[in-house]
Amino acid sequence: MGEPGTQVVKAVLLCPGQGAQKVGMGKDLADEFPGARAVFQEIDEALGVNLSGMMWEGPDAELTLTHNAQPAILAHSLAAFEVIKEAVEPVVAAGHSLGEYTAYAAAGAFSVTEAAKLVRLRGELMLAAGRERPGTMMAVVGLDQAEVERACGRASVEGEIVVPANINAPGQVVISGDPGAVRRAGEILKESGAKRVLPLNVSGAFHSPLMEPAAEGLREALDNAAIRDPSFPVVANVTAEPVADAGTARRLLGRQLTSPVRWISCVERLAATVDEGTDYMELGPGGVLSGLLRRITGKRAVTVGSAKDVVAF
Repeated sequence: MGEPGTQVVKAVLLCPGQGAQKVGMGKDLADEFPGARAVFQEIDEALGVNLSGMMWEGPDAELTLTHNAQPAILAHSLAAFEVIKEAVEPVVAAGHSLGEYTAYAAAGAFSVTEAAKLVRLRGELMLAAGRERPGTMMAVVGLDQAEVERACGRASVEGEIVVPANINAPGQVVISGDPGAVRRAGEILKESGAKRVLPLNVSGAFHSPLMEPAAEGLREALDNAAIRDPSFPVVANVTAEPVADAGTARRLLGRQLTSPVRWISCVERLAATVDEGTDYMELGPGGVLSGLLRRITGKRAVTVGSAKDVVAF
């Protein structure tokens, strides 16, 4: 790939968030491609942790911990991008939650090591905030965003709050907040006709006001981080608008942990930004964002997470 004469493909990059991790992730890329192997080694050294060993050998219980899963997904996605980047011309990118950091790193706004350190810290801060004020999350299937927002408003009583956290696709919203409020919202949503209401196994109420202690620490780290203007725009979770400068990236990433991931709006903005024939590529583990893209726009994405994917590409 990337040899002289290779046709360069214009693409939209999609970068997955937490939950996509799995033992074995990225190992075949490291085995097949020196560039991918170098990314994993660089991140291991930057963090002072054998993260790649955990990714490839487990145990799953360790990999799933927030402060391990986040840099692991970032590492896999950036290793995949390293292998294909000479054959791809990214036009715009977006990442789901943690994936927004990956998107900025792919665009050169962060170095690989800076991004890895930030998302490792992000995971640690989120875990600590979840222990300080325990919260939870719940997936709601079969109701629109407005119905979910109304239920959250009704359930936020007695000093407890619940809010829409991930607006993932039509009829698929995740709510987040204090356990009592989330439970009440779930009951209201069942009565309102939700097809499914599924508690999620998470360590905190991510993308809700309960994450404010984590957001404070992260904003301080972002203020001290070396951030450059991205080489291509990244559509922000918070605003669903393309970001082309370092200052806006820093500010919106500082708001991200306590704000909803407006993924439907992000994907619609991506589609409106590019020509009809532009390819969509999901970098790293899984294919969750490819599925959401199909549901939101009807478009299909190529997944680039394994050596087999790269060869097919």
